[in-house]
Amino acid sequence: MANLKEVRTRIASVSSTQQITSAMKMVSAAKFRRAQVAIIGMRPYANQLSDIVSDIDTGDGVQTPYHEVRKLEHVLLVVVTSNKGLCGAFNSNVIKQAQARVDYYKGIATNAQSVQLSMITIGRRGSEFFAKHFDNVVSSYDDLLDSISFDSAANLADQVMQQFCEKKYDRVELIYNQFKNSLVQILSTEQFLPIEPRQVAHTHTLGKGNDYIYEPSKEEILREMVPLTLRAHFYRVLLDSLAAEHGARMNAMQKATDNATELLKELRLSYNKARQAAITNEIIEIVSGSEALKG
Repeated sequence: MANLKEVRTRIASVSSTQQITSAMKMVSAAKFRRAQVAIIGMRPYANQLSDIVSDIDTGDGVQTPYHEVRKLEHVLLVVVTSNKGLCGAFNSNVIKQAQARVDYYKGIATNAQSVQLSMITIGRRGSEFFAKHFDNVVSSYDDLLDSISFDSAANLADQVMQQFCEKKYDRVELIYNQFKNSLVQILSTEQFLPIEPRQVAHTHTLGKGNDYIYEPSKEEILREMVPLTLRAHFYRVLLDSLAAEHGARMNAMQKATDNATELLKELRLSYNKARQAAITNEIIEIVSGSEALKG
């Protein structure tokens, strides 16, 4: 009977876990729908801003401080993870990619040129890991993910942009999970600064591109549009990561619930077999005792 008691205890424990994972899945599904609506609504705006800026031909020498390509001496990595776990490989993938980038820049360093690395972490999972394994985490913005807003994202983007313009950093990279759908997250590493020029289409060189009349000048338009585009891009990255996180957690909790269901089936089958065996043993003992008394 001690064996039956152990199985009953395990059944109760697994059943409780199943209820928790099922509830967490429903909570994640509700948060995922809100995050999905936010990122789907943001993408057309961010993409249109990028298209407008790319349509302004910078090939004739019109540049901004955000386009300046300098000798690579100091690189800033902005690593976006989540504040909570239980979302599969969501955080570990980003952390591994960030470590790979650190190794890459250490690998290209030579005696004549050294590349200094700094890091900004967004999300407690990344902050806790790199606080122990990386020497130069300049700041962490874990609270930013609790309630993402354009203003908070723009403030951080402005800080990074200002430090780039002040030549504190020569390159800024973003490492995060890009949202594709509820089942797929795309691990992404993007160069945030300096802005990489897009390839000019051959039709544009033939005079078939957009022929705009600029008012005010092209330089003034770029000075206004480029920072706005960078802020929108940074905000989109945070929304992408948030939607991907909730999608990953929803799937992880669904798998955990399914596994608990299968385990419960096996435990109940084991319990019934053990109970039947115990009953059979009791019957055998009773019959044997009865036969002994007759003899």
